[in-house]
Amino acid sequence: MKSQVFRKTERGIKDIGWLKSNFYFSFSDYYHPLKSAFGTLVAFNDDFVEAGKGFGIHPHANMEIISVLLKGKMNHIDTLGYKTVIEEGGVQIMSAGSGLRHEEYNIGEEEVNFLQIWIEPKLQNITPRYQQRSFPKEKRRNQLKTIVSNEEGMEHCWINQSAKLSLGSFDTAQELTYRFSPANKCLFIFLLEGQIRVDGTDLHPRDAIGVWETDTVPIHCEAGADFLIIETPINQK
Repeated sequence: MKSQVFRKTERGIKDIGWLKSNFYFSFSDYYHPLKSAFGTLVAFNDDFVEAGKGFGIHPHANMEIISVLLKGKMNHIDTLGYKTVIEEGGVQIMSAGSGLRHEEYNIGEEEVNFLQIWIEPKLQNITPRYQQRSFPKEKRRNQLKTIVSNEEGMEHCWINQSAKLSLGSFDTAQELTYRFSPANKCLFIFLLEGQIRVDGTDLHPRDAIGVWETDTVPIHCEAGADFLIIETPINQK
């Protein structure tokens, strides 16, 4: 097993007042030669948006763009005709494909905190898609809940990539073993709250670890641990 640790204290930071972004990979005006991506995961941003502020209409193409809302309330309006609201526990994905435009704003009274995740697509120029699902913490207690998958389903969002995202929330200490195909796959594990240990490496809130060249990953969860696992191809083949 090989691994790379991404500490909270080593993130790239962008603060423009209404938006405070924390970058785990090179993004916007932050560049790190050893953190350009992790497999087909090319962006992982921990973003905070002031009430009433947000992102005006802008384009995307040929990227899988996932938002995981951790706090607050945001809207979503796009050129596919969707007008939705996403709240805490909500997950949305745009398979941008041949191209779309969208906007999103903090429409609540408190600061929004969300994870912005970009994954390279498996197929180029597909018909754009949008999906949204809700995963409240009480419905994923003491389990790993699939929130995004390349398999169609009513209980998770679909992605145009051989990838899977899972959220775990544990109120008691647990010993887990995550299993996946080692063939062209890697894991990125991000700790939201509490403490976990991955193959002997302790993670604290907002730390992450990337793991590859293995088919099983031991995870020790302390009580109160809340974390996200991204399983994605190492490269396109």
